[in-house]
Parts: sequence; structure tokens; C-alpha cells
Amino acid sequence: MIFDIEVKISLKNGMLNPEATTIERSLDLLGYEVKNAKTIDIIKFQMEGEDREVIRENVVDICERLLCNPVIHNYKITVIPQNSACGIQ
Repeated sequence: MIFDIEVKISLKNGMLNPEATTIERSLDLLGYEVKNAKTIDIIKFQMEGEDREVIRENVVDICERLLCNPVIHNYKITVIPQNSACGIQ
């Protein structure tokens, strides 16, 4: 079975986010008043396997070893079997 994987990576609260700060300032210059802008990275890929929980455990390992720095990042994983309308997070 093939699973669609989505990983959303964000900075933990209190971490400086210069990209979000630039977005807020730019929108302010355009006349839009926004507060607390945040940016996230979304990484999508597919994995093959039979057990959704094993796939999820592998994705957690991928996140902690490669995609994220656990000191500064939070991440959220979604694993959806292909041809399925709902996901398990």
C-alpha cells in the first residue's frame, strides 16, 4: 500500500522568525494590519508499506534525524493511504 505523507514544520514559540517579520512589515506598508504572522514548511512525499503506524514511526524518525531541529522546530505528520478521503495525524 502507498501512503501520502505530509510534514508541516514550524518554529517553536519564542523563536525569531525573520521571514514572518518581513511579511508583517510588508503587509503593513501595503495598508494591511496583521499580527503574529507565522511561516511553515510543508514537505510531501510517499512511502510504501502495509502498516500505517510503522510508516508513521519511520516518518517521525526521518523528521528527528533529518528534516527538523527538535530544539527549534515543531512538526505535524499526516499519513493518508492513497485512495482514502481521511488522514490519521
